[in-house]
Amino acid sequence: MPVHTRGSIARQAWPIIIANAAVPTLGLVDTAVIGHYGSAVDLGALALGALLFNFVYWSFGFLRMATTGFIAQAAGAGDEAEVRATLARSVLLGVALGAGVLVLQWLLVGLYFGLMDASAAVESVGRDYFFARIWGAPAALALYAFSGALIGLGRSRTLLLVQLLLNGLNAGLDVWLAGALHMGAHGIGLGTAIAEWATCLFASVVLWRTLRARHADGEPFLPWTRIADRARLRRTLSANGDIMVRTLCLLLGFGWFANQGARFGDVTLAANHILLQLVSFSAFFLDGFAFVAEALVGAALGARDPARLRHVVRLSSELALGTAALLAAAIWLLGAPMIAALTSLGQVQATAIAYLPWTALYVLLSVAAFQLDGVFIGATRTREMRNAGLVSVAVFLLCAWPLAAWFGNHGLWAAFVVFVVARAMALLPYWRRLQAG
Repeated sequence: MPVHTRGSIARQAWPIIIANAAVPTLGLVDTAVIGHYGSAVDLGALALGALLFNFVYWSFGFLRMATTGFIAQAAGAGDEAEVRATLARSVLLGVALGAGVLVLQWLLVGLYFGLMDASAAVESVGRDYFFARIWGAPAALALYAFSGALIGLGRSRTLLLVQLLLNGLNAGLDVWLAGALHMGAHGIGLGTAIAEWATCLFASVVLWRTLRARHADGEPFLPWTRIADRARLRRTLSANGDIMVRTLCLLLGFGWFANQGARFGDVTLAANHILLQLVSFSAFFLDGFAFVAEALVGAALGARDPARLRHVVRLSSELALGTAALLAAAIWLLGAPMIAALTSLGQVQATAIAYLPWTALYVLLSVAAFQLDGVFIGATRTREMRNAGLVSVAVFLLCAWPLAAWFGNHGLWAAFVVFVVARAMALLPYWRRLQAG
């Protein structure tokens, strides 16, 4: 049995935290390059186009999560052939979904810009950006599978290297295509697509070599009988479907929060957006421990070791709770200068500061939801995650409706805190069953 300590878990978590924090820099680099080399039309087109990609790709996030759980369990059981088969199934599914997005690209862009109230110039440039970047979709979704495999195998430093390569290539291509060649938003989209394909190739070579080195079983390196096994395919598709429903529940909850905030006026909407950036920043850290929990829980279950399961969950949760407490304290005590760094608008600053305690409370209490998500992803108990997602969003909507009407934005934030607590409470009974075996 591997000996896990708080130190070993922290060493696995920090590269994931940095990799998570690096993800938004893709958008920041794109925006900065267009902000310096493009026009206001280019910038608006980039904003709308990137929003569409964020929605599509986040909807397919199940590729990363399910892959992590299945691979961690197979590795824990010492079934290396199943590790390879799981990765192959996930990559093939990611490429197939990416190809489907390519086929449907004209329908997607038509529906999307039909809903957006953009000028003709912005829509035209936005379509150019979309049609350039969309060719990276198969690579982007295959990268989800590769990332899930690296987390499941405990290769968090390699994951960081992959993310830094993607960011570095994207930044360099942005400057060259949009800046030096004056291709504008079209160049940004093309650069991102090229960076995604190059990084996908790099990740595939890294994992090929890693799995080759682990190949000591008597089965073929690519065990096609396992890859095409109908029962395993059904299990994979079922798990992915459950996680997608759960993700859509989260999208609905966050979307409802944003929409209700907009009803309280532009200043409140802007203030809530600023505060959500603090929530997102905190999530980089909490996700790091949750991702490590995914791999360790999956390995413990694969090894059929309930004592090890409880041990790794306890240690990772202690570290996550301590981190959440520090983050909440930082937001409470240093929130005002953080807000000032994000906006110079006095009225928005004052409004955001008024709701700052809710943000700190949300971050502190969210740790249970993050950790339990990690546990259940590692255990591939996706049906329970789906059910918890449905229950928690229902609880949130039932609370948000009256609380927002009675107490305004304070009531909305109170319901938002209830939402994240409900996510954890809905999973807690399942956790008791899981650890009991």
